[in-house]
Amino acid sequence: MRIAFYAPLKSPNHPVASGDRQMARMLVKALEHGGHSVELASELRLYLREPDSKSFDALKIEAQEEAERLTKLWDREGKPDLWFSYHLYYKAPDLIGPELASAFVIPYVTAEASHSRRRNAGLWADTQALVARAVEQAALNICFTQRDRQGLTDAIPDAALGMLSPFIDTSVFRETPARGCPTRLITVAMMRAGDKVESYRMLAQALGSIGHLRWTMSVVGDGPARDEVKAQFAGLPADRIEWLGAIEPAAVPDVLYSGGIYVWPGYGEAYGIAYLEAQAAGLPVVAQDIAGVPEVVRDGQTGFLTPPGDVAAFASAIERLLASNDERTTMAGQARRFIIEERSLARAAARLAELLAKIPVS
Repeated sequence: MRIAFYAPLKSPNHPVASGDRQMARMLVKALEHGGHSVELASELRLYLREPDSKSFDALKIEAQEEAERLTKLWDREGKPDLWFSYHLYYKAPDLIGPELASAFVIPYVTAEASHSRRRNAGLWADTQALVARAVEQAALNICFTQRDRQGLTDAIPDAALGMLSPFIDTSVFRETPARGCPTRLITVAMMRAGDKVESYRMLAQALGSIGHLRWTMSVVGDGPARDEVKAQFAGLPADRIEWLGAIEPAAVPDVLYSGGIYVWPGYGEAYGIAYLEAQAAGLPVVAQDIAGVPEVVRDGQTGFLTPPGDVAAFASAIERLLASNDERTTMAGQARRFIIEERSLARAAARLAELLAKIPVS
């Protein structure tokens, strides 16, 4: 099929690296792997940082102009077979795809759309209503987590839903990873206000309580909250923490290979691509049992998931892996097998093909 792909929150070509951009790219790869022709329909970012009516009105005008551009293009060159929108939610509704899909009579599909009842107030209620209408219109809504599936089911009971587990391109990871330093902890995360800073804060507190143990840590990431993040670790010996800053995505595996344990609390994570990458590199994970993290880390098998907000439990899980070489090694092997065998690009492409084959295309 010829597929028009759109990510209203962040284009696959967006200059700032993030999990959203990475998954958008992975979905395009998986669709192409399945033999489809994928074209980026638009790079217009329909993101509302705050519930501001004037900003939203401006976005609606831009969206209408994009719809008109695509209408002229498709009238001239032919319409696609399907519209595929990635990551719709209250701050980033799709203001282009539903209208065009209806006008050109082509199936509309979403992936990782979400709905949160607690956001139904003010302008967010209006934007969520747009998301709900898009989900209701869709021939298929692909959910990455049970949490998102339940949210859509509660809000739009008749929505057509299908599951696709979060995945990565495992081909960039070595077949037999070199064993890194077992006491080196690794973290890969952006430095921005909100959940990211909260996760860094919890990590710093946990490490402070196990300062008597032998460990070092490498941190990959940068962002506007850099100074605030580093201040959280000011009470720890400076020579224990290596701040690597932002690096190219292609260089991340080598950093992962250098370590022995991946540590990241994961406040607010939809699921966390970094957890998948860490396990693919053969690192057991210590995270919280929170949000979508249990969808990508198997507690007690590929890592430990601790109760939300429990700093002592988080620190204890790190300590356990630092202290037990056998358990850490066993989990490392299980983590790698889990990702390579169940969360690869090829597996995702096959699942996508299975889901899309059920959609009638004219």
